[in-house]
Amino acid sequence: MSNTTRIAFIGCGGNSKGHGRSVASVEGTEIVGLVDVNSSAISNFRSSVELNNDIPAYDDHKVMLTETQPDAVIISTPHTLHFEQIMDSLDAGCHVHTEKPMVCTVDHAKQVIDKVKETGLHLMIGYQRHLQPAYMYCRQVVQSGELGKVNFVTAHQCQNWYRNQQGRWRMTQTLSGGGQLNDSGSHLIDILLWILEASPSQVYAMMDYKDSEVDILTAMTIKFDTGTLCNISVVGHAVGGMSEDFTIWLEEGTLFVRQGVIYREEQGTGRLQVKETDLPTGTNKDLAFIELIRGGRVENPVDMTNGLRVIQLTEAAWKSAELNEPVQVDLT
Repeated sequence: MSNTTRIAFIGCGGNSKGHGRSVASVEGTEIVGLVDVNSSAISNFRSSVELNNDIPAYDDHKVMLTETQPDAVIISTPHTLHFEQIMDSLDAGCHVHTEKPMVCTVDHAKQVIDKVKETGLHLMIGYQRHLQPAYMYCRQVVQSGELGKVNFVTAHQCQNWYRNQQGRWRMTQTLSGGGQLNDSGSHLIDILLWILEASPSQVYAMMDYKDSEVDILTAMTIKFDTGTLCNISVVGHAVGGMSEDFTIWLEEGTLFVRQGVIYREEQGTGRLQVKETDLPTGTNKDLAFIELIRGGRVENPVDMTNGLRVIQLTEAAWKSAELNEPVQVDLT
């Protein structure tokens, strides 16, 4: 790899513009190719990231990979397209940063893991909560055992998703791979699994699809191999902006994450906000990815195994909702 990190974008709509601005701000990076089937998305990306027209644009990621030969790609496309684009990029010798979810089936996740091991390249998933101080703090406290065993976790997320996504690709099963649980809800599943580092053994989920092809509302209960119990609520039909709460009850205390702010309570202390000076230092996921592929970061903060665990639990939840009964989570 040269001193300049050459990065291409597969998908130029939605949040890709934020990725583009982050990448462009890192010294020694060069955006070398843009891919999207929508030419207006490419134009908007150029304008938002302040790129000139000399950077080539394509409607086919395979052609882009052949002609520009980037060091790395950032994938921000409909969920079911991720698998092919990830595999083709790895085959082309590119490191990959893909938006969530990594893929939409357990079988695809296992194939991605095999391909990453085969190529020796890096794959990072855009679950940015791994790099946010409040959630990093929760993981440290849980894994250190300083407040004892985790007894119970509750998490909820609400979003005006059903109204906002009408007529868009997220409402089409063949493109989204699933509804709100597979979209924003996958952040909630991922951070739960990452903080606990425990294996879900059984899940019982109820879902409401409204009049859609995909799930809109999910009520889910999980039992972990550690004995920890968990309730997750994913509300895709709400008013207003996105809201998210996360609570962890341990034997000797409780951790509360409220809209990204972390509070801690122990016996007799009352609920106290954790001081910023006591929190780990977070970072931007695009910067973390660039550091990773340049060798400046030893550990991948969100690797392909995180993607596998998310889709394993998600597939089990879909199956449970379909059967209307608890199911075992297949972790093989």
